[in-house]
Amino acid sequence: MKKILLLLLFVYAGAFAQADKVKFTATIQNRNSDSLVVSSRTFTKVIKGDAKGKFTDAFAVPQPGVYKLFDGAEYATVYLKNGFDLSMTMDAKQFDETIKFKGTGEKENNYLAKRTLQDEVFGENLNASLGNGDALTKLIDERVKNTEVVINDASYDETFRNGLKAQLGQEKQQLTQMAQQALAAGKLKGKPSPSFNYENFKGGTTKLEDFKGKYVYIDVWATWCGPCRQEIPFLQKVEEKYHGKDIVFTSISIDTAKDHEKWKKMVGDKALGGVQLIADKDWKSDFTQAYGINSIPRFILIDPKGNVVDADAKRPSDPALQEQLDKLLK
Repeated sequence: MKKILLLLLFVYAGAFAQADKVKFTATIQNRNSDSLVVSSRTFTKVIKGDAKGKFTDAFAVPQPGVYKLFDGAEYATVYLKNGFDLSMTMDAKQFDETIKFKGTGEKENNYLAKRTLQDEVFGENLNASLGNGDALTKLIDERVKNTEVVINDASYDETFRNGLKAQLGQEKQQLTQMAQQALAAGKLKGKPSPSFNYENFKGGTTKLEDFKGKYVYIDVWATWCGPCRQEIPFLQKVEEKYHGKDIVFTSISIDTAKDHEKWKKMVGDKALGGVQLIADKDWKSDFTQAYGINSIPRFILIDPKGNVVDADAKRPSDPALQEQLDKLLK
């Protein structure tokens, strides 16, 4: 099951050392592996299972916090604190839907399990609301209020609530930026697109008007951006599928001037297709500013007349993009 990235792993260091261990038991139907891995950036614990799919161990965690639990195929998040006596049951064929916890720490962990399912729905609603600033703002407000209910509930572990509070601050900032971006994108839909005239990897410069008469799918990215690089294989497949159609695929790097050679090397080494351009003033370029771009990757779709179809278009990894292009290019 695909999980959105809004739930950050938080680890809140305690003010004192704890001598106890976490007692952890898991009973898993249709298990994916004979071991479970509990980990954070600085900690790893492997728990071996028996022939019946039961995993039992006692171990000390370096500090209370949310850890990754990997079953060999999928991840879950668990809140662990020394002194917990926690048992988990799950059917690996319905991973997120069936996770249940009992024992000390069950409330925090059942909340995380429930939130994982809520995050999936939230992610779908978020994508559906990206072109509607009011709907997006309402969605974010509901998300914040629901999280604050738990933060203010003293029946939850204090360290857990502190970590959730710190995470919420980061998430609010991220989501507020998305809302602002959606508002800017919504205002541009159906209107003439802001233009550009940028250096082309193959030489000379290229401007938006050079593509008049064709749809233009623009990828705003940078060499240092991990999520941008993850989209490259998907973009290459989309480019291949629509080769020869009335659409141009253009990638605009917003790398800084000092990384100009790094950009050229990456485009060459990875044989990136489409039209490869680099903006003149990175984030501060007029085109970037006009679209209100404050996070990448960002994708834009423009029609043959130069009008904006979607100022915050679907990613290449989203099947909805090809559905949209199939309708436009039929």
